[in-house]
Amino acid sequence: MAREEYDCIVVGGGSSGCVAAAQLVRRGNLRVLLLEAGHSHRHPLLDMPPGIFKMINGSKYMRSHTTTPQAHLDGRSHDIPQGNVLGGGSSVNAQVYIRGRPSDYDEWNEILRGNNDGADWSWNAVLKHFRGMEGNNRLNNERHGTDGPLLVSDPGHVNELSRWFVQAVQALGEPFNADFNGASQRGVGFYQFMNRSGRRSSAAYAFIEPLSKDSRLTVKLRAEVTRIVVENGRAIGVAYRVDGQDRTAYARNEIVVSAGALVTPKVLMLSGVGPAQHLAEHGIRCQIDLPGVGANLIDHPEVPITGTVNGRYGYYKQGVGWRMLKNGLQFKLFGSGPILSAGLEAGAFVNPGDANGVPTIQAFCVPIVYLDRDTRTSMKDTYGLTITTVVVKPKSRGHVRLRSPDPAAMPQVSPHLLRDEDDMREMIAGQRFFLEAFRTEPLRSRIAAVTLPLKDDDESLRQHCKRFVKTNYHPAGTCRMGADGDPMAVLDARMRVRGVDGLRVCDMSAVPNINAGNTNSPAMMLGDRCADFILG
Repeated sequence: MAREEYDCIVVGGGSSGCVAAAQLVRRGNLRVLLLEAGHSHRHPLLDMPPGIFKMINGSKYMRSHTTTPQAHLDGRSHDIPQGNVLGGGSSVNAQVYIRGRPSDYDEWNEILRGNNDGADWSWNAVLKHFRGMEGNNRLNNERHGTDGPLLVSDPGHVNELSRWFVQAVQALGEPFNADFNGASQRGVGFYQFMNRSGRRSSAAYAFIEPLSKDSRLTVKLRAEVTRIVVENGRAIGVAYRVDGQDRTAYARNEIVVSAGALVTPKVLMLSGVGPAQHLAEHGIRCQIDLPGVGANLIDHPEVPITGTVNGRYGYYKQGVGWRMLKNGLQFKLFGSGPILSAGLEAGAFVNPGDANGVPTIQAFCVPIVYLDRDTRTSMKDTYGLTITTVVVKPKSRGHVRLRSPDPAAMPQVSPHLLRDEDDMREMIAGQRFFLEAFRTEPLRSRIAAVTLPLKDDDESLRQHCKRFVKTNYHPAGTCRMGADGDPMAVLDARMRVRGVDGLRVCDMSAVPNINAGNTNSPAMMLGDRCADFILG
């Protein structure tokens, strides 16, 4: 068999990897191999904005990590689903388009200041990447672009419960915000989404699909990477398994790992790059001792508030039976109806302790009773409303470790959600704020009963948070960038793995701290930025 050789190899076809691979081909004229362990993104339920709600549990397009028992949550384990599909999270998420706020990126730049090798991570530096990728259907200004391949749109359908939520939160004193990616994040309003006219705009569709016939890009699906081949301090190839056969591909220039914040550290550790003592425990020869690999796991913790409603409001059973047929027919004939909604439309950023302060809580309004499978209760399945509250800048930190040296084994994941007392305090304040929204018109007269939490005193809310906290699907930080001399920094400011030539990481594991809000758009920015660094 001929030697498999490319200019660059990208490990992981998620949001970051798709962008990086596409830009290396388009802007760099390089021959690129993109290896993705998951499946094709082409599926009608994945394409429709709300389709993933029918597939999130038990679908081959999702891979669920179960955490180690969390002592601070009374020994409870919970699931962290991740995309197992080309496009990664962008192919299976709720498509909310949020970048975070300028201070998130200025913070990164400050962390790297003086040791950034000329790499500017300030808001002004990353904004051009966001604007260049964005094809917005409403906004066109210094913060938003209209010509990019990533289609960003207002919700095509808005449920009445979403409108009442927005009005109730305004009645509590929060301003209406027409653009959460604008000058101020604070307030309540309707999110924008990465879809258009009833079709998801994932990284796979936006960046890889246009290159489907380009001979410079090779995409291999169901290709599980087992390790990076490192020789004499340089990454030269990637060992992977496809169709039951072990193969190795070689890179003339660079290898980029973008397998996500839970799998990227696993791949590095299997390659002998990571904490020396931990690698020795699994019989792996340590090539580069980097104690920060797998450390600093950050995720946005999320806790639900649920209530039943006194009318046929919301999306209860809109995806089954005659309702599904009706909605499908309305979409096909008129291009309208609930299929244009991602299943949520509205949200908010608030600071319950200081109304004019920087928001500490993000909220999502979901017009159904929505709970994760590992937090099911005996609650009646009926018409209802869920508001989830999310701590946007959590202090809690967890870790990812190898379960075994077997590449097929899932990593051990311990996120420590709400372990830091400040995070718990902010979450309780957020719960109390949005419980008040349930009691405020025009929501008040439509809510039949608040079903979770059962009580709103401090101790009851604390127990509720411990029982129901879950991932907001935003793991990050496990191979973070850092300044020279920082012993826990895995990457330098140009996303290069310290001590290994020709190897970079460009997914959300690279960030020094998590941004305030959804992470999919920042992940794509990281892929675009990494391609720039490689092309010099």
